Amino acid sequence: MSRPDLYLAVSLDVEEEGLFGGQYARRGCSTANTASLTRLAPLCERGVRPTLFCAHSVLVDAASRSALAHARDRYGAEIGAHLHHWNTPPLTLDGPEADAALADNAASVPAAAVPGPLMAAKLASLMAAGRDFQGAALTSFRMGRWDLHRALWPLLAEAGILVDASVRPLHCGATPQAEPDHFSAPRDPYWVSMPEGRIFEVPLSVTPLLPCLPRLLGRAAPRLRPGFKNWGALSLLPVYHPLWAMQAITRLFVARGGRVLSLTWHSSEMMPGGAPHLPDAAAVDRLMGKILAWTDWLMARWNVRCLTMAQLRETLGPVAPDSSSLHRAADGSPNDWACFS
Repeated sequence: MSRPDLYLAVSLDVEEEGLFGGQYARRGCSTANTASLTRLAPLCERGVRPTLFCAHSVLVDAASRSALAHARDRYGAEIGAHLHHWNTPPLTLDGPEADAALADNAASVPAAAVPGPLMAAKLASLMAAGRDFQGAALTSFRMGRWDLHRALWPLLAEAGILVDASVRPLHCGATPQAEPDHFSAPRDPYWVSMPEGRIFEVPLSVTPLLPCLPRLLGRAAPRLRPGFKNWGALSLLPVYHPLWAMQAITRLFVARGGRVLSLTWHSSEMMPGGAPHLPDAAAVDRLMGKILAWTDWLMARWNVRCLTMAQLRETLGPVAPDSSSLHRAADGSPNDWACFS
């Protein structure tokens, strides 16, 4: 049997509603959107095997657990972990009274501002909720808001995470406190090795409009890097791009040697009104129709193998490079897509 030309990893961040208006709820979250996971059926019938990265709010909700179990048992979906540190308990390490004193909503939630011991406690709480639902440890992970900093890698390894999908290449913040630096991250899956363990990374599919631009920016105009994702690169995020652009992203990515396509969106984007940019059923229908059309287009042109994140690790792990052998930031500065010593 010949090796497939392309691998497709489809994932969803399965989480509470209300995350696209600049406010982050610490309590009182609604997860009604998980009922809309049934809209994945046409994709799964085409052979897609999604990975559902689930927030704590979802994993402890009875109705959501039923929806997750259906997707897992009927369609072979993988259940992964998704850390929303702003509402995953504990909110503090100072006890219930300190937690209760916090406002119901936060306007800014940079992961870099969370102390390591508190982040470890939140991760332990998330993993315990996943184990309670699954009857086994969850092994695939995505950090909320792509906010994975280099200090978090050891915590993930210690928690038993084997696969991560939090890295967004060509993406960085204006300051390390605001957002992590994933700008120079590899396009293809790779290993992150550290004393605490080894994690297989599956980056989001991102490609620059011109292949020379990222290196030029790193050397000549590093101040332009934070905005590069808005004008110099395209990501495989179907909510933000029309079908023709998704096809263009794919063509560029594959023409430059990419073989693993990572496509993702949010569960709330399948519920009418679950996100401000998808206010009604017609908008959701257009989104899901676009994703189906892109999938059909992709499968008509390439030999595509659809895998969960865990299956990608098993399949490509033996041939994937380690981050220690990969190109670092052009200016030699630390970055967040690996644990370089």
